[in-house]
Amino acid sequence: MNESKLQRDVFTQLLSLLGKAGITPEQLINQSRINGMPTSDNRIFSGIEAVFLLSTAAELTNDPYLGLRLGQQVGIASYSTFGFALMSCANLRESIDLLLRYGKVFFKPHWESENYNGGLLLWHNLTQGTLAQQRLIAELSFSQLSTIGSSLYRSRLEGAELQFIYPEPTDTANYQSFFDTKVVFGAERNQLFLPEHILDTPVKTANVSDHVVFHQQCEGMLRSLTTGEKVTTEVRRLLLQSAGDFLDISKIAEHLNMSERTLRRKLNTESVSFRVLFDEVRDLLATEYLTKTNLTVADIAHLLSYSETVNFRRAFVRWNGMTPSKYRQQ
Repeated sequence: MNESKLQRDVFTQLLSLLGKAGITPEQLINQSRINGMPTSDNRIFSGIEAVFLLSTAAELTNDPYLGLRLGQQVGIASYSTFGFALMSCANLRESIDLLLRYGKVFFKPHWESENYNGGLLLWHNLTQGTLAQQRLIAELSFSQLSTIGSSLYRSRLEGAELQFIYPEPTDTANYQSFFDTKVVFGAERNQLFLPEHILDTPVKTANVSDHVVFHQQCEGMLRSLTTGEKVTTEVRRLLLQSAGDFLDISKIAEHLNMSERTLRRKLNTESVSFRVLFDEVRDLLATEYLTKTNLTVADIAHLLSYSETVNFRRAFVRWNGMTPSKYRQQ
């Protein structure tokens, strides 16, 4: 998988922190290779490469808090579609569901969870590298989560507890300065405990109609991990991104750096047409809006770029065999 904007931004911020310490990118890469970083592919700051780069950076700077500092430098904008989806969630519970379902597209290692003591435990499944390297990645990951949380929720998450597997250090006050939650040490794994009563904490930028669109964009990216239909996936993604003012086929071809004729030919090779994809996306969004929002049928028609509500109703009946109102009732 090609590197994501998140991976590039994390790497850029790491280089910025190193630059302030007088360390060049060449020094980081060369020392990482000396330390054993594999060079089997060209990804940046992903998988085992991230482990070596971060641990080497900590070695070069002699900064025990490098992972914590780096996590605070990466804002929610670096998460692109996933970040927008998080911002549009209704509450913390919905945000976590999103993280668990789509995290594999954006994060390595992946996040996992389990119900515990009337609440929820959240952790990632990193097993690569030494214990010291795993500690750096854990601190980076939870620092990132803390930074995202600060931008999403108005109030402090009372009762949340961040638990690290390693013994309590002598400078626990410094850890507390990085997190707005209680921090404990000597746990069975690096994890975050969230009590039940805070899972309904509202997201300050919640937007139900936007969430439908961003959720479907994330779903498309998840699906693209296992399908060979690359052009179909890209067209679907662009249509979802332009929901409300849909791009026509010529504009989509332009975004994909090809002619309209070439785009039609490639879609035909993948056994689909632009019209079918366009209707599929509008039907998908229509059913999501009807089941997950209180938008009127007229509002939904407008969001789907229908000039007349009656035209939307006719199309919806053609797609689903019933009217939008009947679909919502069912």
